[in-house]
Amino acid sequence: MSTGLGDRTVIAGIGQTEFSRNSGRSELQLAAEASLAALDDAGLSVCDVDGMVTYTLDSTGEFELVRSLGIKELRYYSRAPYGGAATCAVVLHAAAAIASGAANVVLIYRAFNERSGRRFGLPQAPAAVSSNGSYWWRWYIPFGLDTPAKWAALHFQRYMHVYGVTNEDFGLYSVACRKYAANNPNAYFYQRPITLEEHQNSRWIVEPVLRLLDCCQESDGGVAIVITSRERGRDLRHKPVRIVAAAQSALWGGDIVSDYYHDDICGMAEIGDIAAKLWTQSGLRPGDIQAAMLYDHFSPIVFMHLEEFGFCGRGEARDFIKDGNIEIGGALPVNTHGGLLGEAYIHGLNHINEGVRQLRGAAINQLPNVEHVLVSAGMSGLILGQA
Repeated sequence: MSTGLGDRTVIAGIGQTEFSRNSGRSELQLAAEASLAALDDAGLSVCDVDGMVTYTLDSTGEFELVRSLGIKELRYYSRAPYGGAATCAVVLHAAAAIASGAANVVLIYRAFNERSGRRFGLPQAPAAVSSNGSYWWRWYIPFGLDTPAKWAALHFQRYMHVYGVTNEDFGLYSVACRKYAANNPNAYFYQRPITLEEHQNSRWIVEPVLRLLDCCQESDGGVAIVITSRERGRDLRHKPVRIVAAAQSALWGGDIVSDYYHDDICGMAEIGDIAAKLWTQSGLRPGDIQAAMLYDHFSPIVFMHLEEFGFCGRGEARDFIKDGNIEIGGALPVNTHGGLLGEAYIHGLNHINEGVRQLRGAAINQLPNVEHVLVSAGMSGLILGQA
Protein backbone atom coordinates (compact mmCIF):
# COMPACT_ATOMS: atom_id res chain seq x y z
CA MET A 1 0.00 0.00 0.00
CA SER A 2 1.52 3.31 -1.09
CA THR A 3 1.82 6.21 1.34
CA GLY A 4 1.42 8.71 -1.49
CA LEU A 5 4.61 10.48 -0.40
CA GLY A 6 6.39 9.70 -3.66
CA ASP A 7 3.82 11.61 -5.66
CA ARG A 8 3.61 14.60 -3.35
CA THR A 9 6.80 15.33 -1.39
CA VAL A 10 10.43 16.13 -2.20
CA ILE A 11 13.72 17.12 -0.61
CA ALA A 12 14.38 20.61 -1.94
CA GLY A 13 17.49 21.64 -0.01
CA ILE A 14 20.35 20.23 2.06
CA GLY A 15 22.93 21.94 4.26
CA GLN A 16 25.61 21.22 6.79
CA THR A 17 28.41 22.79 8.80
CA GLU A 18 31.98 21.55 8.79
CA PHE A 19 32.53 18.37 10.80
CA SER A 20 35.13 18.55 13.57
CA ARG A 21 36.05 17.50 17.07
CA ASN A 22 35.75 21.00 18.49
CA SER A 23 33.32 23.33 16.75
CA GLY A 24 34.00 26.26 19.08
CA ARG A 25 30.34 27.30 19.07
CA SER A 26 27.01 26.30 20.57
CA GLU A 27 24.74 23.55 19.26
CA LEU A 28 22.11 26.24 18.59
CA GLN A 29 24.53 28.09 16.34
CA LEU A 30 25.41 24.88 14.49
CA ALA A 31 21.72 24.18 13.94
CA ALA A 32 21.16 27.71 12.65
CA GLU A 33 24.13 27.59 10.27
CA ALA A 34 23.09 24.23 8.81
CA SER A 35 19.47 25.42 8.47
CA LEU A 36 20.43 28.59 6.62
CA ALA A 37 22.67 26.56 4.31
CA ALA A 38 19.81 24.16 3.49
CA LEU A 39 17.38 27.01 2.82
CA ASP A 40 19.91 28.75 0.59
CA ASP A 41 20.49 25.48 -1.26
CA ALA A 42 16.75 25.27 -1.90
CA GLY A 43 16.45 28.92 -2.92
CA LEU A 44 14.06 29.60 -0.05
CA SER A 45 14.12 32.06 2.85
CA VAL A 46 13.31 31.69 6.52
CA CYS A 47 9.98 33.39 5.79
CA ASP A 48 8.96 30.32 3.77
CA VAL A 49 9.40 27.90 6.68
CA ASP A 50 6.23 26.95 8.55
CA GLY A 51 7.22 23.51 9.86
CA MET A 52 10.12 22.05 11.81
CA VAL A 53 11.20 18.52 12.78
CA THR A 54 14.13 17.25 14.82
CA TYR A 55 15.13 14.39 17.13
CA THR A 56 14.03 13.95 20.73
CA LEU A 57 17.74 13.93 21.63
CA ASP A 58 18.50 17.31 20.05
CA SER A 59 19.30 20.01 22.61
CA THR A 60 18.21 22.92 20.38
CA GLY A 61 14.66 23.93 21.16
CA GLU A 62 12.34 24.77 18.29
CA PHE A 63 11.50 28.19 19.70
CA GLU A 64 15.18 29.06 20.19
CA LEU A 65 15.88 28.18 16.57
CA VAL A 66 12.78 30.06 15.40
CA ARG A 67 14.04 33.19 17.17
CA SER A 68 17.59 32.73 15.92
CA LEU A 69 16.53 32.32 12.29
CA GLY A 70 13.73 34.89 12.34
CA ILE A 71 10.93 32.48 11.38
CA LYS A 72 7.59 34.24 11.86
CA GLU A 73 5.27 31.29 12.46
CA LEU A 74 5.34 27.52 12.76
CA ARG A 75 2.16 25.70 11.80
CA TYR A 76 3.67 22.31 12.55
CA TYR A 77 6.52 20.94 14.64
CA SER A 78 7.41 17.48 15.93
CA ARG A 79 10.27 15.30 17.20
CA ALA A 80 11.10 11.73 16.24
CA PRO A 81 12.16 9.40 19.07
CA TYR A 82 15.77 8.71 19.99
CA GLY A 83 18.87 9.32 17.87
CA GLY A 84 19.99 7.00 15.09
CA ALA A 85 16.63 5.24 15.17
CA ALA A 86 15.10 8.53 14.02
CA THR A 87 17.42 9.14 11.05
CA CYS A 88 14.75 8.55 8.43
CA ALA A 89 11.78 9.06 10.76
CA VAL A 90 12.33 12.82 10.75
CA VAL A 91 11.85 12.81 6.97
CA LEU A 92 8.69 10.71 7.34
CA HIS A 93 7.31 13.23 9.88
CA ALA A 94 8.11 16.16 7.60
CA ALA A 95 6.78 14.49 4.45
CA ALA A 96 3.56 13.49 6.19
CA ALA A 97 3.05 17.11 7.27
CA ILE A 98 3.50 18.32 3.69
CA ALA A 99 1.29 15.61 2.20
CA SER A 100 -1.49 16.31 4.72
CA GLY A 101 -1.37 20.08 4.25
CA ALA A 102 -0.25 20.69 7.84
CA ALA A 103 2.77 22.65 6.53
CA ASN A 104 4.19 23.93 3.24
CA VAL A 105 7.94 23.99 3.92
CA VAL A 106 9.43 21.88 6.72
CA LEU A 107 12.95 22.34 8.05
CA ILE A 108 14.68 19.28 9.56
CA TYR A 109 17.77 19.82 11.72
CA ARG A 110 20.20 17.89 13.91
CA ALA A 111 23.18 19.53 15.58
CA PHE A 112 25.42 18.61 18.47
CA ASN A 113 28.86 18.88 19.98
CA GLU A 114 29.35 15.18 20.57
CA ARG A 115 33.12 15.33 20.81
CA SER A 116 33.72 18.63 22.60
CA GLY A 117 30.53 18.44 24.68
CA ARG A 118 28.56 15.40 25.78
CA ARG A 119 30.34 12.30 24.45
CA PHE A 120 27.79 9.64 23.56
CA GLY A 121 30.41 6.90 23.59
CA LEU A 122 31.21 7.28 27.29
CA PRO A 123 29.46 5.22 29.99
CA GLN A 124 25.88 6.29 30.55
CA ALA A 125 24.22 6.84 33.92
CA PRO A 126 20.94 5.01 34.62
CA ALA A 127 19.01 8.28 34.66
CA ALA A 128 20.39 9.24 31.24
CA VAL A 129 19.47 6.01 29.50
CA SER A 130 16.05 5.64 31.12
CA SER A 131 15.17 9.14 29.88
CA ASN A 132 15.28 7.66 26.36
CA GLY A 133 12.15 5.67 27.17
CA SER A 134 13.59 2.20 27.86
CA TYR A 135 13.63 1.17 31.51
CA TRP A 136 15.21 -2.13 30.53
CA TRP A 137 18.56 -0.37 30.39
CA ARG A 138 18.49 -0.10 34.17
CA TRP A 139 18.98 -3.86 34.18
CA TYR A 140 21.93 -3.70 31.78
CA ILE A 141 24.15 -1.22 33.60
CA PRO A 142 24.78 -3.35 36.72
CA PHE A 143 26.26 -5.96 34.37
CA GLY A 144 28.63 -3.43 32.82
CA LEU A 145 26.57 -2.70 29.71
CA ASP A 146 26.93 1.06 30.02
CA THR A 147 28.03 2.22 26.54
CA PRO A 148 26.50 1.92 23.07
CA ALA A 149 29.43 -0.27 21.96
CA LYS A 150 28.79 -2.76 24.76
CA TRP A 151 25.02 -2.88 24.16
CA ALA A 152 25.48 -3.51 20.46
CA ALA A 153 28.38 -5.95 20.83
CA LEU A 154 26.28 -8.63 22.52
CA HIS A 155 23.92 -8.60 19.57
CA PHE A 156 26.77 -8.70 17.04
CA GLN A 157 28.61 -11.49 18.85
CA ARG A 158 25.67 -13.84 18.35
CA TYR A 159 25.77 -13.03 14.63
CA MET A 160 29.50 -13.83 14.57
CA HIS A 161 28.96 -17.13 16.36
CA VAL A 162 26.16 -18.37 14.12
CA TYR A 163 27.71 -17.40 10.77
CA GLY A 164 31.40 -17.81 11.56
CA VAL A 165 32.13 -14.13 10.97
CA THR A 166 35.28 -12.58 12.46
CA ASN A 167 36.31 -9.08 13.41
CA GLU A 168 38.64 -9.11 10.40
CA ASP A 169 35.55 -9.54 8.24
CA PHE A 170 34.02 -6.44 9.83
CA GLY A 171 37.23 -4.62 8.95
CA LEU A 172 36.44 -5.07 5.25
CA TYR A 173 33.62 -2.55 5.64
CA SER A 174 35.76 -0.11 7.66
CA VAL A 175 38.43 -0.10 4.95
CA ALA A 176 35.87 0.50 2.20
CA CYS A 177 34.14 3.41 3.92
CA ARG A 178 37.43 5.10 4.80
CA LYS A 179 38.41 4.82 1.13
CA TYR A 180 35.32 6.87 0.25
CA ALA A 181 36.05 9.35 3.06
CA ALA A 182 39.61 9.82 1.86
CA ASN A 183 38.23 11.38 -1.35
CA ASN A 184 35.68 13.59 0.44
CA PRO A 185 36.96 17.04 1.50
CA ASN A 186 34.01 17.37 3.88
CA ALA A 187 34.91 14.17 5.73
CA TYR A 188 36.83 14.30 8.98
CA PHE A 189 39.09 11.52 7.66
CA TYR A 190 39.74 13.20 4.31
CA GLN A 191 42.96 11.87 2.74
CA ARG A 192 43.26 9.30 5.55
CA PRO A 193 42.42 5.83 4.20
CA ILE A 194 43.23 2.73 6.23
CA THR A 195 44.37 -0.79 5.42
CA LEU A 196 42.95 -4.01 6.81
CA GLU A 197 46.21 -4.46 8.72
CA GLU A 198 45.74 -1.08 10.37
CA HIS A 199 42.19 -2.04 11.26
CA GLN A 200 43.41 -5.25 12.86
CA ASN A 201 46.10 -3.39 14.81
CA SER A 202 43.66 -0.86 16.27
CA ARG A 203 42.83 -1.41 19.92
CA TRP A 204 39.89 -3.39 21.15
CA ILE A 205 36.83 -1.51 22.35
CA VAL A 206 34.76 -4.64 23.07
CA GLU A 207 36.72 -7.85 22.48
CA PRO A 208 36.24 -9.91 20.31
CA VAL A 209 33.65 -7.85 18.41
CA LEU A 210 34.58 -4.20 18.01
CA ARG A 211 37.93 -2.51 17.49
CA LEU A 212 38.43 1.25 17.49
CA LEU A 213 38.20 1.34 13.69
CA ASP A 214 34.83 -0.42 13.79
CA CYS A 215 33.31 2.47 15.73
CA CYS A 216 31.81 5.69 14.41
CA GLN A 217 33.22 9.06 15.27
CA GLU A 218 32.14 11.43 18.00
CA SER A 219 31.57 14.54 15.92
CA ASP A 220 30.74 18.22 16.30
CA GLY A 221 28.52 19.59 13.55
CA GLY A 222 25.08 20.25 12.16
CA VAL A 223 22.99 18.98 9.24
CA ALA A 224 19.68 20.28 7.87
CA ILE A 225 17.17 19.31 5.17
CA VAL A 226 14.25 21.18 3.59
CA ILE A 227 11.10 19.26 2.61
CA THR A 228 8.29 20.66 0.48
CA SER A 229 5.65 19.60 -2.03
CA ARG A 230 6.60 18.14 -5.38
CA GLU A 231 4.73 20.93 -7.14
CA ARG A 232 6.60 23.69 -5.31
CA GLY A 233 9.90 21.88 -5.63
CA ARG A 234 9.80 22.16 -9.42
CA ASP A 235 10.40 25.92 -9.22
CA LEU A 236 13.29 25.91 -6.75
CA ARG A 237 17.05 26.17 -7.19
CA HIS A 238 17.93 22.50 -7.67
CA LYS A 239 16.12 19.60 -9.23
CA PRO A 240 14.22 18.13 -6.27
CA VAL A 241 14.69 14.61 -4.95
CA ARG A 242 11.53 12.58 -4.57
CA ILE A 243 10.65 10.85 -1.29
CA VAL A 244 9.54 7.58 -2.86
CA ALA A 245 8.83 5.67 0.37
CA ALA A 246 9.39 6.08 4.11
CA ALA A 247 8.76 3.83 7.10
CA GLN A 248 9.30 3.38 10.83
CA SER A 249 9.14 0.19 12.90
CA ALA A 250 8.76 -0.68 16.58
CA LEU A 251 8.17 -4.38 17.25
CA TRP A 252 7.32 -6.40 20.34
CA GLY A 253 10.59 -7.51 21.90
CA GLY A 254 12.59 -4.64 20.44
CA ASP A 255 14.64 -2.25 22.55
CA ILE A 256 16.26 0.46 20.42
CA VAL A 257 19.91 -0.65 20.18
CA SER A 258 19.99 -3.93 22.09
CA ASP A 259 17.19 -6.06 20.58
CA TYR A 260 18.09 -9.03 22.78
CA TYR A 261 14.50 -10.19 23.08
CA HIS A 262 13.56 -11.19 19.55
CA ASP A 263 13.42 -14.92 18.79
CA ASP A 264 16.23 -14.49 16.23
CA ILE A 265 18.95 -12.02 17.20
CA CYS A 266 21.23 -12.85 14.27
CA GLY A 267 19.46 -10.17 12.27
CA MET A 268 17.52 -6.99 12.93
CA ALA A 269 13.79 -7.59 13.02
CA GLU A 270 12.89 -3.92 12.76
CA ILE A 271 15.04 -3.47 9.67
CA GLY A 272 13.45 -6.52 8.08
CA ASP A 273 10.03 -5.02 8.80
CA ILE A 274 11.07 -1.66 7.34
CA ALA A 275 12.47 -3.38 4.24
CA ALA A 276 9.15 -5.11 3.60
CA LYS A 277 7.27 -1.82 4.01
CA LEU A 278 9.59 0.11 1.69
CA TRP A 279 9.50 -2.52 -1.05
CA THR A 280 5.70 -2.64 -0.82
CA GLN A 281 5.23 1.15 -0.82
CA SER A 282 7.62 1.75 -3.69
CA GLY A 283 7.02 -1.32 -5.84
CA LEU A 284 10.81 -1.59 -6.10
CA ARG A 285 13.16 -4.47 -5.33
CA PRO A 286 16.82 -4.64 -4.25
CA GLY A 287 17.97 -4.71 -7.88
CA ASP A 288 16.35 -1.30 -8.47
CA ILE A 289 18.64 0.44 -5.95
CA GLN A 290 21.87 1.99 -7.25
CA ALA A 291 23.33 3.10 -3.89
CA ALA A 292 22.63 2.62 -0.19
CA MET A 293 23.39 4.83 2.79
CA LEU A 294 23.27 2.35 5.67
CA TYR A 295 23.51 3.36 9.32
CA ASP A 296 27.01 2.46 10.43
CA HIS A 297 27.54 3.51 14.03
CA PHE A 298 29.42 0.20 14.24
CA SER A 299 30.66 -1.74 11.22
CA PRO A 300 28.78 -5.03 11.92
CA ILE A 301 25.38 -3.38 11.57
CA VAL A 302 26.04 -2.82 7.86
CA PHE A 303 26.24 -6.61 7.43
CA MET A 304 22.79 -7.00 8.99
CA HIS A 305 21.25 -4.21 6.91
CA LEU A 306 22.53 -5.74 3.68
CA GLU A 307 20.98 -9.07 4.60
CA GLU A 308 17.66 -7.77 5.93
CA PHE A 309 17.06 -5.73 2.76
CA GLY A 310 17.77 -8.75 0.60
CA PHE A 311 20.92 -7.54 -1.14
CA CYS A 312 22.44 -10.86 -0.08
CA GLY A 313 21.37 -13.89 1.94
CA ARG A 314 21.69 -14.44 5.69
CA GLY A 315 25.33 -14.79 6.67
CA GLU A 316 26.47 -13.77 3.17
CA ALA A 317 27.29 -10.08 3.75
CA ARG A 318 30.92 -10.94 4.47
CA ASP A 319 31.40 -12.36 0.98
CA PHE A 320 29.24 -9.64 -0.60
CA ILE A 321 31.56 -6.96 0.84
CA LYS A 322 34.76 -8.96 0.22
CA ASP A 323 33.87 -9.24 -3.47
CA GLY A 324 33.87 -5.44 -3.81
CA ASN A 325 30.11 -5.01 -4.16
CA ILE A 326 29.92 -1.97 -1.84
CA GLU A 327 32.61 0.00 -3.70
CA ILE A 328 32.29 2.13 -6.84
CA GLY A 329 31.70 -0.24 -9.72
CA GLY A 330 30.16 -2.83 -7.39
CA ALA A 331 26.57 -4.05 -7.29
CA LEU A 332 25.63 -1.70 -4.42
CA PRO A 333 27.98 1.13 -3.44
CA VAL A 334 27.44 1.86 0.27
CA ASN A 335 28.03 5.12 2.16
CA THR A 336 29.84 6.86 -0.64
CA HIS A 337 30.61 9.90 1.52
CA GLY A 338 32.54 7.79 4.02
CA GLY A 339 29.66 7.02 6.35
CA LEU A 340 29.49 7.66 10.06
CA LEU A 341 32.89 6.03 10.46
CA GLY A 342 34.63 8.19 7.86
CA GLU A 343 32.72 11.45 7.31
CA ALA A 344 30.95 12.31 10.58
CA TYR A 345 28.43 11.01 13.07
CA ILE A 346 25.43 13.35 13.06
CA HIS A 347 22.99 10.58 13.94
CA GLY A 348 22.86 9.58 10.27
CA LEU A 349 21.25 12.74 8.88
CA ASN A 350 24.36 13.24 6.74
CA HIS A 351 23.49 9.90 5.07
CA ILE A 352 20.36 11.51 3.66
CA ASN A 353 22.31 14.48 2.34
CA GLU A 354 24.66 12.12 0.51
CA GLY A 355 21.71 10.31 -1.02
CA VAL A 356 20.43 13.65 -2.32
CA ARG A 357 23.84 14.52 -3.78
CA GLN A 358 24.04 11.17 -5.58
CA LEU A 359 20.62 11.73 -7.14
CA ARG A 360 21.56 15.27 -8.16
CA GLY A 361 24.79 14.05 -9.72
CA ALA A 362 26.78 16.25 -7.34
CA ALA A 363 28.53 13.78 -5.02
CA ILE A 364 32.30 13.69 -4.58
CA ASN A 365 32.33 9.95 -5.26
CA GLN A 366 29.61 10.22 -7.89
CA LEU A 367 28.04 7.07 -9.27
CA PRO A 368 26.66 6.77 -12.81
CA ASN A 369 22.94 6.59 -13.58
CA VAL A 370 21.56 6.85 -10.05
CA GLU A 371 17.77 6.58 -10.01
CA HIS A 372 17.05 5.29 -6.50
CA VAL A 373 18.95 5.47 -3.22
CA LEU A 374 18.11 3.54 -0.06
CA VAL A 375 18.75 5.15 3.34
CA SER A 376 18.28 3.03 6.46
CA ALA A 377 18.76 3.36 10.20
CA GLY A 378 17.95 1.31 13.28
CA MET A 379 14.19 1.77 13.26
CA SER A 380 13.44 3.80 10.11
CA GLY A 381 14.16 3.83 6.40
CA LEU A 382 13.73 5.77 3.14
CA ILE A 383 13.90 5.31 -0.58
CA LEU A 384 14.80 8.48 -2.48
CA GLY A 385 14.44 8.86 -6.24
CA GLN A 386 14.68 11.10 -9.24
CA ALA A 387 11.77 13.56 -9.48
